[in-house]
Amino acid sequence: MSGHSKWSTIKRKKGAIDAKRGKVFSKLIKEITVAARQGGGDPDGNPRLRSAIATAKTENMPKDNISRAIAKGSGGVDGDVYEEILYEGYGPGGVAVLVECMTDNRNRTVADIRHFFAKSNGNLGENGCVAWMFEKKGQIVVDKATISEEDLMDKALESGAEDVVEEENEFQVLSSVDDFNDVRDGLEEQGVQYLEASVSMIPKNTIEVTEEKVAASMLKLLENLEDHDDVQKVHANFDIEESLMENLS
Repeated sequence: MSGHSKWSTIKRKKGAIDAKRGKVFSKLIKEITVAARQGGGDPDGNPRLRSAIATAKTENMPKDNISRAIAKGSGGVDGDVYEEILYEGYGPGGVAVLVECMTDNRNRTVADIRHFFAKSNGNLGENGCVAWMFEKKGQIVVDKATISEEDLMDKALESGAEDVVEEENEFQVLSSVDDFNDVRDGLEEQGVQYLEASVSMIPKNTIEVTEEKVAASMLKLLENLEDHDDVQKVHANFDIEESLMENLS
């Protein structure tokens, strides 16, 4: 298991998402607000907003919170204007890391991101230094205990997915960005339950992290980044064996 899928699984095992539900909500509100501001408040005509709302519902965000965020973004309520920035760098062991941010203060954000990289023996790089190592895809994560691979493959392909990738305890349903919403909606209509659905940066190749010290430092970097209020998503191209993960747990 690697990259975004690996980190998502680690967070679920550690309960990090539930423990920081308020922070998760604040990040989702930012995404809904920006999506509504850029493409309007009607999710039927705004794929990015529709996807953000679906993610918020997956996280059990109250409808009132979603409605207020849409109103704020579409002009009903005044609020902060956020700038979207993608930071790129290398973490411990030469792992490539992408950090998606929304900020109202670029100088504050870049200083904090640079500090986190340096603290973990990594370094923040120039634009384009690692982005070429990733491919933007729709990704829907399904628990293997809920469906067979054959059944999921049939339903995913029928919905327009490109592929189903098997991981240790999960399946990843991959699609093009343009088809992501249709694939997610199609799986929902066929009764498929999923753990996560998002447009993600999927690594083309991965770096295997075998040293416990490097792995611990890598995971700490990702935790620090995701805990930052301005960070929306973090992507990395690392791979860690399950046995090493158990030692770190």
